Parts: sequence; C-alpha cells; structure tokens
Amino acid sequence: MSKEQEWEGLKAEISTCSKCSLYKSRSRPVPGEGNLYSSVLFLGEAPGRVEDEEGRPFVGAAGKLLTKLIEEIGLRRENVFITNVVKCRPPNNREPKPEEIEACSYFTDRIISLVNPQLIMSLGNYAGYYLFELKGGVRWLGISRMRGKVYKLVVLGSPRAVIATYHPAAALYNPQLYNVLYEDFNLLRKLLDDTVSGKGLMKYVKQGGDC
Repeated sequence: MSKEQEWEGLKAEISTCSKCSLYKSRSRPVPGEGNLYSSVLFLGEAPGRVEDEEGRPFVGAAGKLLTKLIEEIGLRRENVFITNVVKCRPPNNREPKPEEIEACSYFTDRIISLVNPQLIMSLGNYAGYYLFELKGGVRWLGISRMRGKVYKLVVLGSPRAVIATYHPAAALYNPQLYNVLYEDFNLLRKLLDDTVSGKGLMKYVKQGGDC
C-alpha cells in the first residue's frame, strides 16, 4: 500500500471517528495536510472555528501567521506536513482535555509514523506535552523552559529532532512573542541547512537533551 493510499484510509477513519465526545459538536474533522514525504512535521493543538468549517489545519488567523513563519525561513507550506493532537474542534475553542488527546493519539501516532519526519516542531503546550512526556519519555516543563533548544527524542520507535515553541495564536494576543517564534523557526532552518550541507541533523542533538 502506498503512503497516499494509507493516508486516504486514515482520513476516512478520522471522518467517522467517535473515540471521544468531540465528534458530537464538530462540523468537519481536521486530519491534517501537506507533503507525506516531508522531513518536517508541525504538530499543533486543536482546530479552531475556521478549521472546523473548512476541514483543514491552521487556516484561520493563527494559521496565516504559521504560514508566514514557514515562508520567512524559506520553506513552503505545501512542502511540510501539519496536523494537531486532536482532530476535532473543542467546543468554544476550549483547551483539549487529556482524555481527548489520548483518544486521538491513535490517529496522531499513525500520522507521525506515516510521514516519518526527521524533525517535529510542537506548537503550544499540549503538543509539547504529547511529544515530550507522552511519547518521548522526557518530563515536559512548559514552553518557556523547553523552547529554544533541539532535543533528540525516540518518538514511535525512531529518533527525531524535536523543537518546542509557542502556538502562533499566542503571538496574536502577545505580539512580543512573535520574535520568540521567529527565533525558534530559524533554529529549525539552521538544522535543515546543516542537513543539506552534509553535517547531519542528528549530530546536533543528544538523546533527551539539547544542543
């Protein structure tokens, strides 16, 4: 089975999922989108109102900022993969509950395994908690303490470089955070440049630690 066929099957499963109560209030599930062969995956938290309406991740105001950040470091949105730890919008844009994240991890795990990225950037506290504590075996201390570094975590059986940063929505409420996000995205760019130059992305990170 090709990646494309597996992805179509995954999307079909997500469209009929009732593993948690979020399916009752959603308009459309938001499985994710992008390049199934990308070395970079962005993991957010949950769809918002616009995402729920369109069935696509990061297409509202925070999504426009994410696209801007991706483009500012010389990447294109269509060349990366983007998904969230929960695939349905929580009512009134509340934060996802631990049991909802756990239920949806069935799909999140399969998406990460399918794309098999070398580098994952977590966007927001819940995405960081999912990658570091639930999957990577590293205690999650919050974004302010974990950001600005590169970690090598074994996620779903494979070593991956992981960078934690704020959710783009945070910069909409606190514009000063934009510069912090920009720094973290440039860290991602540096890793990709080093990989292309032959230095190797994984040489810059230590198991469970930072550069």
